[in-house]
Amino acid sequence: MKFFIDTANVEDIKKANDMGVICGVTTNPSLIAKEGRVFKEVIAEIASIVDGPISGEVKATTTDAEGMIAEGREIAKIHPNMVVKIPMTVEGLKAVKVLTAEGIKTNVTLIFTANQALLAARAGATYVSPFLGRLDDISTKGVDLIAEIVEMFEVAGIETEIIAASVRNPIHVTECALAGADIATVPYKVIEQMTHHPLTDAGIEKFKKDYIAVFGE
Repeated sequence: MKFFIDTANVEDIKKANDMGVICGVTTNPSLIAKEGRVFKEVIAEIASIVDGPISGEVKATTTDAEGMIAEGREIAKIHPNMVVKIPMTVEGLKAVKVLTAEGIKTNVTLIFTANQALLAARAGATYVSPFLGRLDDISTKGVDLIAEIVEMFEVAGIETEIIAASVRNPIHVTECALAGADIATVPYKVIEQMTHHPLTDAGIEKFKKDYIAVFGE
């Protein structure tokens, strides 16, 4: 399973990229708004840091296919690595069909059922983004959706990649990898949490003490 980072914070992207563990970035209107910056400027800066797929979403207020198609074309012009993020709606699927036919990569987001993922894939989506954390929030096991989509795509021979989204913690990451997700897009906080374990920290501290006891500082 590959890793994308789910953020529009350039500093977090730099830190994750320096670790050598990410190969792409996903953003959304809420993440862009949180940074309080111009969309195109943020995306262009991200593209200068990470050499991989970068998902930029159409405006949250754009709900018609024609508008999404027009915005998608503009997003695609920002950088060759751009992927146009489209919400899972009837109008969104129409937009995906057109953009895909033009050679523009798409990522269908806000997916909460296997049927939605199947529709998006058949419309031509490059990626589908099922949200497991938000399902967990309503007492539905989100990783089960990931596993279901993985099985469905394997049975049908679908090549659309599955991005596990709304990942909240390291356990989600492990579960998504075991379920067969192609990619997990995670906040920097979760990536950092994954590097830690109490026994690792204790072992490092013991090595330091043992070294100092023999060789000094």
